[in-house]
Amino acid sequence: MAAPVIETCHVACCANRTPNVVSWGRGGTIAFGTCNSVALYDPQERRVVALLNGHTGRVNAVQWVHKQDNAPECHLVSGGSDNQLILWEAQDGKFFQSVQCKGHTGPVCAVDAIYMDDSKLLVASSASDSTVRLWLCSDAKEAECLHSLSCGSGFMMDVSLVLLPGSRVPILACGGDDSRVYLYVQTNRQLQRVMTLQGHEDWVRGVAWASTGGELLLASCSQDSLIRVWRLCAKSGTDTHTEDDNTIIKMKEDIFEVKEKVFAVSLETVLAGHENRVYGVHWQLPFNKGGKLQQPLSLLSASMDKTMILWAPEEGSGVWVEQVRVGEVGGNTLGFYGCQMSPDGSMIVAHAFHGALHLWCKDQDKESEWRPGVVISGHFNAVQDLSWDPDGEFIISVGLDQTSRLFTPWRKHNSRQATWHEISRPQIHGYDMQCLAMVGRFQFVSGADEKVLRVFQAPRNFVENFANISGTSKEMLLTSSDAASLPEGASTPALGLSNKAVFQDDLVSKTSEEVEQFSSASDQYQESYFHPLNLTEPPPEDHLLQNTLWPEVQKLYGHGFEMFCLASDSTRTVVASACKASKAEHAAVLLWSATTWRQLQVLPYHTLTVTQMAFSPDAQLLLTVSRDRTWSLWRRNLPTPESPDPLFSLYTHTGKDTAIHSRIIWSCDWSPDSKYFVTSSRDKKVIVWGPCMLEPSGDPERPPEIRPCSSILDVGDSATAVAFCPVFCSDQNYLLAVGLECGRILLYRWSPGQQPAGGGDWSSCGETDPTQSHTLAVKRLRWRPRAGRAGRETGEKNGQTDGDSEIEEEGSWVQLASASADHTVKIFNINKQAL
Repeated sequence: MAAPVIETCHVACCANRTPNVVSWGRGGTIAFGTCNSVALYDPQERRVVALLNGHTGRVNAVQWVHKQDNAPECHLVSGGSDNQLILWEAQDGKFFQSVQCKGHTGPVCAVDAIYMDDSKLLVASSASDSTVRLWLCSDAKEAECLHSLSCGSGFMMDVSLVLLPGSRVPILACGGDDSRVYLYVQTNRQLQRVMTLQGHEDWVRGVAWASTGGELLLASCSQDSLIRVWRLCAKSGTDTHTEDDNTIIKMKEDIFEVKEKVFAVSLETVLAGHENRVYGVHWQLPFNKGGKLQQPLSLLSASMDKTMILWAPEEGSGVWVEQVRVGEVGGNTLGFYGCQMSPDGSMIVAHAFHGALHLWCKDQDKESEWRPGVVISGHFNAVQDLSWDPDGEFIISVGLDQTSRLFTPWRKHNSRQATWHEISRPQIHGYDMQCLAMVGRFQFVSGADEKVLRVFQAPRNFVENFANISGTSKEMLLTSSDAASLPEGASTPALGLSNKAVFQDDLVSKTSEEVEQFSSASDQYQESYFHPLNLTEPPPEDHLLQNTLWPEVQKLYGHGFEMFCLASDSTRTVVASACKASKAEHAAVLLWSATTWRQLQVLPYHTLTVTQMAFSPDAQLLLTVSRDRTWSLWRRNLPTPESPDPLFSLYTHTGKDTAIHSRIIWSCDWSPDSKYFVTSSRDKKVIVWGPCMLEPSGDPERPPEIRPCSSILDVGDSATAVAFCPVFCSDQNYLLAVGLECGRILLYRWSPGQQPAGGGDWSSCGETDPTQSHTLAVKRLRWRPRAGRAGRETGEKNGQTDGDSEIEEEGSWVQLASASADHTVKIFNINKQAL
């Protein structure tokens, strides 16, 4: 089989902020909803192994369908804001969309499913249209809605299905917003209410069945901070008719009858330990012991008080007690939305309001100790922009979740392959982030929905940790940045937006006496403070939030509206910025000196928002494209003794008559030799322009003739991002990536020598398949500045096997990073030989 042209190297994403969106399967895979996709995450390999794209709205509920015989699951159910459920089925190790269940008229918020027999699945779903529906999915790839249950003006927050002990009759538990738990039994394909369990005093957020021996246990959790465990068992004929014996104290039992059998429900225990709403409960999965299935009595709960508790009955007394409590202390985050336990009970995971997964692993040596584990992370809203550092070792991305995040490859000591992780969150802001530009290795400028640009520089603590994790030499990195003046880290004041630098002297710990006597009111309310970390592995979420900020070194004022795009040149001397504009006066581009951070120049030409800018690789030309459907090209003037600063003058531009694009131009980029540039637009056209030959002694009066050098490439959808690969294809052909509004990424080879007339200069050489593509618009594409795969070269050069051939083989790979409105950052490995 031929090697694939494009392979997915990394997906950075996080869970949606809904309670039922994470499920841990027997096969060891965690499935969670991220934007409109379901991500399958392997916690052992620490990477997303697949993305299931099928929903057109946010995925709100995900559930593995557990098999009776404990084998790994082959079905997965997901429900979304597109009002539908999708049943996914495994074929040859990959999951495909098997059945769609359409019928709800509101977003689906909870799902559960069980096998009726080998070929039939029973699925229950609850939605915000105030109904609970029961579906039967058969081998014929069809879904039949057996029953729709109306809840009047209320909602069912969670559903859980199980078979009654000793029978094949399904029983459904629903937790409602009227503080009650309802039990329904399926008779004659209809749902019949058999019991209402009262006791909670606020919305019931989660329900979960567990089957032990001949009995069922039902855990329900509520916003009243309590968890109730109910016991359901079958009564034999003699039990029900015996006279009441007043000498025995027994819990009150409620009885219902199904098909001549009598079942009794009683309250087993009330678990009080959380201090805020409990959003999720989850039983550990049964395991095989001596050829029989055994259900461990181990219950996990997650709460808005930022803790997870593991409950189990004590051995002697059978009283349910708290075994383990893990979570976060302090910080300004909201609590946990749900929790899951690994099949063997050695790991637990919770997901938080901001989408972050929190993983804890049982310590193998110390029995009752748990420690945080390394887990995936990503933006929880649209990612607007990203950039590689000049050496291609890490990526920084910014998004509408008001954060900037830094991802880099990390190789665990004993593993062959490096995996990508977030190791720093340089900026956590109060405004949606829109754009960024790297200025050197450890410095960047970012723009948000405010009129100010902010400049950040890496602290010493980050440089040291980056060296540890990436395996580069610390001394080399510290000499490349001015180490003497670097602060240790950064912290944010309680009501501020600016990250303040923290220096070595600030870290002197207070003595206990000083701590006891508050010198002033402000000391009583200490802001969340920076603690230096010594990292050998990627940090968990609470450290990312507090201890990995970068100090802000400068603010740049000059724009009148929200920032929209940024660019910096290869010599690291100039930064260009542009803001949203509906008039020509605001559409001007501002140039800043990257050494003094003074404003150098205003470049007025466009009449509407400049959407993207790019400096040519030789730093001589600046290209700007705009919402006004035109582009302009600015040329760097030779420095004179009067003005040593680099200044730019208008070189050429398109007008109303010469502009080929008929809609907004979204994106632009330069060829690696600075000869050509490319523009892409909402009119589905991609055009290469040139040639840009600068004659130093040329006549400045006569503007150069820059015209389309390629035929017009129609990509079939709005082209929202475009990028030239910095590494040439064979025969001096250029490789381009085009990102579309539908989320696909296309690769084209462009040959400048060919006659553009018949379109023979473009040849398509690959595109992302439906499982690799984004589900929403591609916002930005960036190639790694050099050939090879990040995190591979360092290891390969250390003389593993035949070093030279390995390095040569690395040279045939290039990497492409993409940012999308579907909340994900993806990195693709592209094999130039396979093109």
